[in-house]
Amino acid sequence: MLNLADILRVPHVDSLFDISPDNTKIAFTWNKTGKWQIYEIESPSPSGRGVRGEGEFTQLTHASGGKFNPRYSPNGQQLAYVLDIDGSESYHLIVYDFDSKQHTDLTPNISHALQPNFCWSPNGQQLAFLSNERGHFSVYVISASGSSPKLILDTGHPAWQVGWSPNGKHLAICCEMHGQDYGIFVVNAESCHSEDASASEESRQPRQRPFAIAQGDIALNALAPKWSHDGKQLVFHSDSNDWFDIGLYDLDSKRIIWLTNNDGDSQFPIFFSDKSKTNSLSQIAYAQSKGTVNWIEIKSVGQAFSLTMNGGLEARPTSVKKYQVGKGIHSGIRLTSDSKRMVTTFSSPSQPSDLWMIDLESGEAIQLTNSMPEELSREEFVMPEEIFYEGMDGTQIPALLFRPKKFPAPAVVMIHGGPNWHYSMEWNVAMAHFASRGYAVLAPNYRGSTGYGREWQYAARFDMGGVDTRDVAAGAHYLIREGLALKNKIAVTGRSHGGYLTMTCLTQFPELWCAGSAVVPFMNWFKSHDDSREDLQHWNIENMGDPKENYARWYNASPYFFLDRINAPVQLICGGNDPRCPASDSLDARDKLVSLGKEVELLLYEDEGHEFLKIQNVLDAEMKRVEFLARALKK
Repeated sequence: MLNLADILRVPHVDSLFDISPDNTKIAFTWNKTGKWQIYEIESPSPSGRGVRGEGEFTQLTHASGGKFNPRYSPNGQQLAYVLDIDGSESYHLIVYDFDSKQHTDLTPNISHALQPNFCWSPNGQQLAFLSNERGHFSVYVISASGSSPKLILDTGHPAWQVGWSPNGKHLAICCEMHGQDYGIFVVNAESCHSEDASASEESRQPRQRPFAIAQGDIALNALAPKWSHDGKQLVFHSDSNDWFDIGLYDLDSKRIIWLTNNDGDSQFPIFFSDKSKTNSLSQIAYAQSKGTVNWIEIKSVGQAFSLTMNGGLEARPTSVKKYQVGKGIHSGIRLTSDSKRMVTTFSSPSQPSDLWMIDLESGEAIQLTNSMPEELSREEFVMPEEIFYEGMDGTQIPALLFRPKKFPAPAVVMIHGGPNWHYSMEWNVAMAHFASRGYAVLAPNYRGSTGYGREWQYAARFDMGGVDTRDVAAGAHYLIREGLALKNKIAVTGRSHGGYLTMTCLTQFPELWCAGSAVVPFMNWFKSHDDSREDLQHWNIENMGDPKENYARWYNASPYFFLDRINAPVQLICGGNDPRCPASDSLDARDKLVSLGKEVELLLYEDEGHEFLKIQNVLDAEMKRVEFLARALKK
């Protein structure tokens, strides 16, 4: 059996990292010491020799709080990153100067929240960032030396991503729109203006209005915009054909060329080409997924196109090269400026997320960081298999299954959060530990999950806590039907939306479970909605309707009002600074369960948010979650 405390201490590298402009360094976030700090590592030589397992790295930050998304300035003399002081996701924007070794907070004493996504201007004099000073996340620009931020774009919807074109003329901004869709807006950076009330009306009017990328009159659900090196084109991913495909948008012609048409998701593209050759073929790198694994593809973009059914242009087949470190998940693709090497993070069920460099010519992959301790690298990790089981209405539900060697066995159904996310072949400590105990572990990708097409993702809209709950419960029936699990020895657990579904499972299907542990959950749609940020409220309304107009829907989807139905012991784990699933919801549910005479345990970590940042709290919470479920499974 894997020692839980040991594998909980295994660090991993965050997928947001950057390569220095001269290709000699890589800045990344790592919790190597148990705290999320920024590190810098020497990049291997172009030949790939010199780094095996772990290169020389330097820790650039040391103070408390989590630091994320390091980004080099265009001249490489500074590094910007965001700081989450207390887990509340109210990030501060920090600039580190390599010469002076000084860290400057550009947003001190702010009472509002920032998103972790930001970008440098091409001249390095400004940064664009996302702030909810107006109640929802809008786009601002601030001087790299510190100043009063200037509002750039406020669509009335939360903004999530921003990128400055290399020629300095435009910003590409991704904003949440309707339902679970996003839109990409192009803003003329040269006409960005201050909202200073003393400015004249004429000076406050931009010369070119922001516009959203569309195909004809059809608004696109589009995300992850990236600029070409000349700033004249954007690549992005969009699910206009059910699966996510890569689109290329030309600013001059306002035409979209579809570069992929795959049975699976093509996402997170990066545009690169040989800058020394004006007429050379452009190339696009992107992550290509199928089910629970992905890989990286690089596709040449020629000049031959055909017209699609919806009026767009589709690139005719060109050469595609595939790169894959292993059977797992590649994230955060970055390319060196000479377009000869690629850096990504890679994770699998037996390997935590680490930095890898891939030579584009030979395909050789070199591991740059090594998070797995040597003694654990010799341990045997149970590998999951991707399966489909029958839902309650006959629909096939995708899932990961850790099949026990001896069965029937105790079982744990683990529910992912999001819900716009899905379980994949990644490092997951709780799953690895439960599987090593000989348990059957099932991780459903219920309706509402990403990774299986637009129709699947939208299947739970206006039915949260309904079809998704039934899909998870059907997983327990599958384990029993196949003889994998003991009928009275199935526990359920999940975090965030998975914590919410843990509680809907316990209230709607009480006969199935011997215990349930809900981590950072919400249980009362009304209360959680009132106590959440405006951008989160926007998502709630778009996906569950207005709470007053749809009172019955909100009420019936709230397990808080049906806690009397629970038959199993309940554990609630929450963070005092959580902006997404406020702890007040768990506290109310604990009190109500106690009044009903139910067995309940509450773990409140006052100094944490939605994602726990402190290793001592991670250890304590996860150890107690596993112990709680294991006790119930032994009875």
